[in-house]
Amino acid sequence: MLQNIRKSTQGTAAKVVVGLIVISFALFGIESILLGGSGNTVAEVNGETVSPLELQQAVDTQRRQLIAMMGDNLDPAMLDEQRLSAQALEGIVSRKLLMQSALSMGLTVSEAELGAVIGGMEQFQLDGEFSAEMYKSLLASAGYTPASFKSALRDDLVLGQVRAGLAGSDFATPAELALTARIVAEQRDVRYLTMPLTPFLESVVVTDDELASYYGANEAQFMTPESVVLDYIELGLDDFRQPVQDAAIEEEYKIQLDNYQYQTENRVSHILLERRSGESDTDFAARVAAAEEALAAGQAFADVAAERSDDVGSASNGGDLGFSAGDAFPPEMEEAVAALEVDVVSAPVTTDAGTHILVVTERRDAQAPSIEELRPELEARLQEADARVALLLAVEKLRDIAFTADSLRSPAQELGLEVQRAAPVTREQREGPLADPAVLRAAFSEDVLELGHNSEVLELGGDRFIAVHLHEHNQPALQPLEDVRDDITRTLTRERAREALEIAAAQAVAELSSGGQSVEALATRENLEWQVELGALRDSRVLPPAVLQRAFSLPEPAGAPIADYVIDSSGDARVLQLVRVQAGTLASLADGEQRVLSQRIGSEYGAVLQVEHQQGLRAEADISVL
Repeated sequence: MLQNIRKSTQGTAAKVVVGLIVISFALFGIESILLGGSGNTVAEVNGETVSPLELQQAVDTQRRQLIAMMGDNLDPAMLDEQRLSAQALEGIVSRKLLMQSALSMGLTVSEAELGAVIGGMEQFQLDGEFSAEMYKSLLASAGYTPASFKSALRDDLVLGQVRAGLAGSDFATPAELALTARIVAEQRDVRYLTMPLTPFLESVVVTDDELASYYGANEAQFMTPESVVLDYIELGLDDFRQPVQDAAIEEEYKIQLDNYQYQTENRVSHILLERRSGESDTDFAARVAAAEEALAAGQAFADVAAERSDDVGSASNGGDLGFSAGDAFPPEMEEAVAALEVDVVSAPVTTDAGTHILVVTERRDAQAPSIEELRPELEARLQEADARVALLLAVEKLRDIAFTADSLRSPAQELGLEVQRAAPVTREQREGPLADPAVLRAAFSEDVLELGHNSEVLELGGDRFIAVHLHEHNQPALQPLEDVRDDITRTLTRERAREALEIAAAQAVAELSSGGQSVEALATRENLEWQVELGALRDSRVLPPAVLQRAFSLPEPAGAPIADYVIDSSGDARVLQLVRVQAGTLASLADGEQRVLSQRIGSEYGAVLQVEHQQGLRAEADISVL
């Protein structure tokens, strides 16, 4: 098959098709093809455009969040591009509407506040201090530049002001507080007794005829699950580990000595001055000179950085950029840093980022360990690197061979591997070497299950790769009665016992409701435990949860107590009697509880107000999806 594909791409027709594709890309650009020719806008919100790039970034963010949140349990359908795009676009539209509303109200965030927030973020800190290197690295890995991150964070802070303002603009009136307290602080007097399930279980006898009857009427419950027996080849990093030569270890040691962590390191702080839009050379030079004059006048470097530096990430931390071994900063900065004495302020240094005023706050020389100290680490690193290369080469070779092979036997022989056979696995398998969701999807796919092909070589994580082949397919089958007799017996016993328990509980409720018996007298007669709780609140921890829930769901007694029963999570019956209901009052709540109640009501109203505000903005907006 592969040879046919390769041959077909050498023909004249194929070359013509490829040529047309190249011309299309050249004339119209790859973006117009990938984005469906929709131009530079996918939507407009009150005249503000949503670009394809903005939508794609939102989709990518959603995808990363789903993968991180769901892990191996992720349903591939959740990553459908069309579905994610619709959700992302809805979120972008809502965000733009809120931002437009915030700007119309004059809400903003200062540079100082923005810098303080960034400097205080734990994810950008190393040993409790802001790290510029970590800041840039994490932003890059998340698809942000410092400028785009600052812009997004500024918007988040502004939107937070909108939400906080809406949430804080509503409050609870005294009448609303009193009405809510009437319910929240309500007290109920409850008596209850417990009828355990165990005696009823012990009294049930299940006959053979009943077993057979239940078995025949519920055969679907006793079918074995569909399963497959799989042959598989598994490759792992440990399969390719080999001893490392001393010469390789010595060479790696020399490389390690040249590593930055064994070189002189300088801790650097800077004041960055960026040229502003429309700023003249004279004005910019004046700002640089003003910073130098402040330092010359004796003002602390950290204070000048906090006041004048345009690098918001480091300004909030006194301009600190962390340590560099000569390779963290632009060459112009590193050259100046290397020439500086500790605590001496540099002359202005210009890089692509702007003009820097530098100071070295700390210099340290690292002592390199001996080769014997590093040998285990170096050996393990080299061994793993070589094993990974060998593993990946073997995986690629296995992919090529297994694709055209009728089974895994010949690929295993060619690669010197062993074909293993697993115990039967089901679609819902949770344990064993083949319980990985990716393996199960492949095993029960049409390609493997019905057509009998080898699966693709699957990457399972942790440097593990696996390919499977169907050995045996077990269809669901009815289990013999003898194999499920105990299960049926337990089921029927519990059903009969529960029915008898509910009848006994209903009879007890009838006796209590007729007034012929009290809870205490009934419990004494039947040798049962009983309890009374006076003034129980809705959050009582004394009453069993099932009793508490049922007691507060019953109507207020109109004269005589109300009786009822409930089956709790253990299967026991709780027969209860609601004697009295006393409405709560605001005065019965402590000052702290009243404040919490007021805040809760205000928060609930504020949440409703935010939804209504969003709906109002959307109703009045001019939204076009292109």
